[in-house]
Amino acid sequence: MRVMITGGSGLIGRALSTSLARDNHEVVILSRHPEQVVGLPAGVQVEPWDPTTPQDCRHLLAGTDAVVNLAGENIAAGRWTAARKQGIRDSRLNAGRVIVQALASATRRPSVVIQASGVGYHGPSGNEELSEKSPPGKDFLARLAVEWENCTAETESQGVRRAIIRTGVVVSREGGAFPRMLLPFRLFVGGLMGSGKQWFPWIHIADEVAAIRFLLENQSASGPFNLCAPHPVTNAEFARVVAGQMKRPAFLPTPAFLLRVLFGKMSTVLLDGQRAFPKRLTQMGYKFRFPEVEGALQDLLR
Repeated sequence: MRVMITGGSGLIGRALSTSLARDNHEVVILSRHPEQVVGLPAGVQVEPWDPTTPQDCRHLLAGTDAVVNLAGENIAAGRWTAARKQGIRDSRLNAGRVIVQALASATRRPSVVIQASGVGYHGPSGNEELSEKSPPGKDFLARLAVEWENCTAETESQGVRRAIIRTGVVVSREGGAFPRMLLPFRLFVGGLMGSGKQWFPWIHIADEVAAIRFLLENQSASGPFNLCAPHPVTNAEFARVVAGQMKRPAFLPTPAFLLRVLFGKMSTVLLDGQRAFPKRLTQMGYKFRFPEVEGALQDLLR
């Protein structure tokens, strides 16, 4: 299988390309700065592209069996100024539109598109149990997720199967939020954030990759899928398990008001969560390698 990945130099893209290449699949990563993409497995091809024009990826679609669209700026890389929010939005929507335009003129289209999204689609939801059928929220992240999902919707009318991955917080030693979350515990100042009652929809990187591959290969998989472990925990519970695995205390909470001062509106990523469940994924037969947070963190911190 030949798989083209946009945003493939990020945490999920690297892990996915490594997994696919290990099984002798052909992987092509599209990057705005290919010269900066290093450390990938032998055989993974990195190609330059401009995510505002279909020209750069149109020729690469020839012979491609699947497209995984992960492109988008990191939402947690800085305060959400008006300019930053626009950049976050544009980086996602432009990439999706370019894929649609490139597919429109392709003589042979891929059989499937995997479209990235996030569980933030549901917005801050308190203790409500959320499935893929739950309605979208109304905050910035929810509106962004709706637009992000819709940016490749036209591929379905082009005869291409499309699955949407609403990913939770990916826990991995290799990057993302998890290593930064560990730092306070290493310094003996770890603890919960805000009240600690907010839900933490996590997923181990191994399950993130395996679930994407499951959706790539399952011909009946289409529509939205929550990619998060079947046993979500609160922020307080997550902090307790981290502290236990690292043999560190978890007694120093970070007040909500301080996080709002430090991060502005972006603090919603830390202070608000979703009690989301991967109902469609498990109903289709996917078996989580790490369904419980204790086993996941033991694997990552051993």
